[in-house]
Amino acid sequence: MESEDIKQHVDLIREVFLYAQRFRGGTFVLHIDYAINAHGLLAELVKDLVLLQQSGIRMVLVPGASQRIDEILARYQLESTKHAGVRISRPEAIPFIKMAAFDVANHLMTLLTARGTNAVIGNWVRARSMGVRDGVDYGDTGTVDRIKLEHVRKVLDDGLVPIFPCVGWNAAGKPYNISSRELAQELAVHLGAEKLFFVAEFNGITAEEYALDERFEVTGDRRVPRMDVAEAKRFLELNAGRSELAGVELVRRGVAAARAGVTRVHIVDGRIVGVLLKEIFSNLGVGTMIHANVYESIRPMQAEDISDVLRIMRPLVKSGVLVQRGEQALRERLDDYVVFETDGTVYGCGALHECSGDTAELAAIAVDARHGERGTGRKIVEYLIARARRRGFRQVFALTTQTYDWFSIHGFYPGGVGDLPPARRERYDRSRNSRVLLYDL
Repeated sequence: MESEDIKQHVDLIREVFLYAQRFRGGTFVLHIDYAINAHGLLAELVKDLVLLQQSGIRMVLVPGASQRIDEILARYQLESTKHAGVRISRPEAIPFIKMAAFDVANHLMTLLTARGTNAVIGNWVRARSMGVRDGVDYGDTGTVDRIKLEHVRKVLDDGLVPIFPCVGWNAAGKPYNISSRELAQELAVHLGAEKLFFVAEFNGITAEEYALDERFEVTGDRRVPRMDVAEAKRFLELNAGRSELAGVELVRRGVAAARAGVTRVHIVDGRIVGVLLKEIFSNLGVGTMIHANVYESIRPMQAEDISDVLRIMRPLVKSGVLVQRGEQALRERLDDYVVFETDGTVYGCGALHECSGDTAELAAIAVDARHGERGTGRKIVEYLIARARRRGFRQVFALTTQTYDWFSIHGFYPGGVGDLPPARRERYDRSRNSRVLLYDL
């Protein structure tokens, strides 16, 4: 195995251990679309659920049953209609809706049991009628009123996996059909979950299917990897009137959950084998994440970051893009450096070195290869330019041998050695013959 392959495997293993430790004892709520079962992939998903539960993560499962309900109602020739994406549940259909909901929940419990994990289905949800809204009578469709949290926490403390069918009961024992997605959202909020997963049959939010603008980060596969709450609200504005698309509802629920304190909301494709492990144990992820807190940030470099920064720089030094810098050199100019951190892991760095007069040098821009297509370098450069502007510099410059085009795209223009401040001109390495690029502030 090549040394670079070994390095990537080691980095992956480190990430796994980092996240396994971080989430041990935490609570994850998962909504699982019935379509995953229809694709025959639920058993694969359950294998990973069991691994997560055995690693010390408290799992709460909410299986979607909408398609199964449709199948059962059609089999018994019962009318089923929806308004604004919500099922109108007629009283005569409720026994069959319960049949379908518990059938799906029981199937999930059977798969967990086959993997040696104990699960339990309970009637822990108090519901109330949706009633009549905008002139539409929703019949026996309900909404979540209260969750018996003390019972759910006892189940979790006993090491069991609670499964919630999409049925709730009022104080008199009357059953209502409730939205499984709403239920998952409410559970995540009230249990203080670290993560809420919507396991769907599509891989998050993509540029092909949804309206976006230039403010959204998009990966090479046209996927939006993450949104903060403000971006998610912008997404909902751009896609107003498209409630028939599942992603719109999931983003809306993600915003509500994030604003109520859920740390991360993930929309992932359950058809991808190992999708939960890829999403949880990697900073990069595979779906779309909605977050309320700061997921990624640029901050001043600290002494303990130096080893990570040298690791990121190493392949660029080897290829001749960067000059060699040692630990002592970084330590001596610690205040000049910033790092790009994602969930506690450093993925990029850069420096702004003050020169004589009103000029500063932009240097040591380096990004981990795994973040190369995510705009990380651009964000670091923009941050350092803003820092230079705040400090009153008139111009910044950069020296480059191989990244001329990249800097040009970001507003830099060609200069010459004569444009460098005198002291920096004296230290110019003519053997490297670096191009001088300028940026006026």
